[in-house]
Amino acid sequence: MFELFKEIRKAGDATIGYPFQPLEMPAGFRGKPEHKERLCIACGACAIACPANAITMDLDDEQEYITWDISYGRCIFCGRCQEVCPLYAIVLTTEFELAVRDKADLRESCAYPVARCSCCGKPYAAAKEVDYARRVLESVGGPAAADADAVSLCLACRRRDDALAFQRQARVASEEGGAR
Repeated sequence: MFELFKEIRKAGDATIGYPFQPLEMPAGFRGKPEHKERLCIACGACAIACPANAITMDLDDEQEYITWDISYGRCIFCGRCQEVCPLYAIVLTTEFELAVRDKADLRESCAYPVARCSCCGKPYAAAKEVDYARRVLESVGGPAAADADAVSLCLACRRRDDALAFQRQARVASEEGGAR
């Protein structure tokens, strides 16, 4: 029996030292999503893609801020939010220890100021998203740069402006056709 114990001692530990030593996670491990507020433009792609509805985006009662919220208790760590984020503002980490005493600690929120329509004044998108869209359109140049001002309009005002522009173009085209 003493010989057996000697042999076991030579072989060393058969298990890992976790939780007393950190556990090394494999590449591609899907752990807790980390939201980088600085990079986020509040486009809502992550909230739309989340199958568990763990990520939500809501306009506050005063319509001044869009609130981004994640509930880690609902999250299934599927990684859809990371896949659809255009600016890599949400990434899955290797953190998996999410035990808390209070369920409220499993939530993370941040608020983004709302952009208002330059025509009617209604809130329609996050200001960061509108600024990002404007910068992208201006960097492309050409006809797209001319549309950069259109991002400051809500959908209803943009539709109205487009309909008016179409009517003007149709009128000019009919006048040119009749002059021939």
